[in-house]
Amino acid sequence: MSRILAYTTPARGHLYPLTSILLELQTRGHDIRVRTLASEVAAMRDLGFGARPVHERVAAIELRDWRHRSPQKALAASVQTFVDRAQFDAADLQRAIAEEDPAAVLVDINAWGALAVAEKWGGPWAAFCPYPLPLPSREAPPYGPGLTPAAGALGRLRDGVLRPVVEGAMNRSMLPAVNGVRQALGLPGLQHLSDQFLRPPLLLYLTAEPFEYHRSHWPDSVLMVGPCMWEPPALERDWYSQLTDPLVVVTTSSEFQDDGRLVQTAMDALAGQSAQVVATVPAGDPTAFRVPRNARVVQFAPHGPLFERAAVVITHGGMGATQKALSLGVPVVAVPFGRDQREVARRVEVADCGVRLAAGRLDDRRLLAGVRAAMTKGEGAARVAQGYRDAGGPVAAADAVEARLIGVPSGI
Repeated sequence: MSRILAYTTPARGHLYPLTSILLELQTRGHDIRVRTLASEVAAMRDLGFGARPVHERVAAIELRDWRHRSPQKALAASVQTFVDRAQFDAADLQRAIAEEDPAAVLVDINAWGALAVAEKWGGPWAAFCPYPLPLPSREAPPYGPGLTPAAGALGRLRDGVLRPVVEGAMNRSMLPAVNGVRQALGLPGLQHLSDQFLRPPLLLYLTAEPFEYHRSHWPDSVLMVGPCMWEPPALERDWYSQLTDPLVVVTTSSEFQDDGRLVQTAMDALAGQSAQVVATVPAGDPTAFRVPRNARVVQFAPHGPLFERAAVVITHGGMGATQKALSLGVPVVAVPFGRDQREVARRVEVADCGVRLAAGRLDDRRLLAGVRAAMTKGEGAARVAQGYRDAGGPVAAADAVEARLIGVPSGI
């Protein structure tokens, strides 16, 4: 029917959720073209997509937020990565549009230059966001620190004081570079960094209530469709059949952030317990840990088959792993190390679908207590899973792309 071009940042945690939406669109007859990280191009081609890597200048700018101990400095460093990539992903998407001549474009919310290019292009376009959307609201706390939503007059006072401090610092340091890219394209400058999230005519927000905080009014452009999950096909592993219950799975980030301490603490905390433990360290070295008899550390294993059997999942607070566990009704222990993870972990706590632990105070005793507490949160996890199902997932996302961008009537 129509050619759809998708542009992602060089991050598996953004590509994989989008992939399930692209597959749904492909089943409806659309021709899918993708620009993504080079290591995933072959996998995307195996799915039948026309895939090419993002430009090497984009991929060469890596996240360095893990070098900062201060949460504020770490978040600023993370955001700076998107600013530094902007001029290169802008030019990269321009080339891709010229080469592919798409009917519609889908852009990663973290590709800030590409967002501006899609807006300037003038054709039908949308963005997708696979992490807590940093869009200011009177009903949500200032984004970044992972604050509890305000309750009462004191909470509103707190937000009123902190919001200009938190958001003002980002605007002063990052907005000039973003506006420089926009103005080079002939687009007007933005007043606030978060305004760019209001520019897409459609923003597919890959979560849903009750995990996301309730807001009485979302912009009409924002559509919550729930987590859209895809992962590479699982290889048969002989040790899967040896796993016993209860199973505890530990995850770390797919982009390096020095969060291996979570794995070692889990190994130490659960050694000698009746639980079986499996940890995945996609950006780490699985041989770098002391591993007890009841545990295993691997670099990569598809989470789906493991999470389906898990009693609890210990996550670094990454949105992808956390929502995947919750979508199966599995409660989590969220230990955030940076980026959006403090926001994710707080949502786990507020939705009562698991336990939030501070990385700075992490030790064997606290983690073991957290695991035991999380195992009592099955009702909250089931409630979140139902909210995700009600949101519609890839089908709802594809329906919106067709109806709002391509002009395909609903239900066709």
